[in-house]
Amino acid sequence: MIEFKYDVQLLLEGSTLDEDRLYDEIVRQFEGDSLMVAGDTDLMKLHFHTNYPWKILEYCASLGNIFDIVVEDMVRQAKGLKG
Repeated sequence: MIEFKYDVQLLLEGSTLDEDRLYDEIVRQFEGDSLMVAGDTDLMKLHFHTNYPWKILEYCASLGNIFDIVVEDMVRQAKGLKG
């Protein structure tokens, strides 16, 4: 059984991004798992499993420009359907 339905991936572009702070804030504010954050002060890659992908997108958009956004339904993928 998949606890968190959506796989969210995005790039976040800003001028004062902090990898550790972004990681800590996602963990503190949002329910999910498999969080990965990597990058530098200008560009971050984020990967997160959650049931509320729009909340992650909204939060990250408040920090800078988001692009290369992927939201996949892992339940559909597990059934062999397009995600």
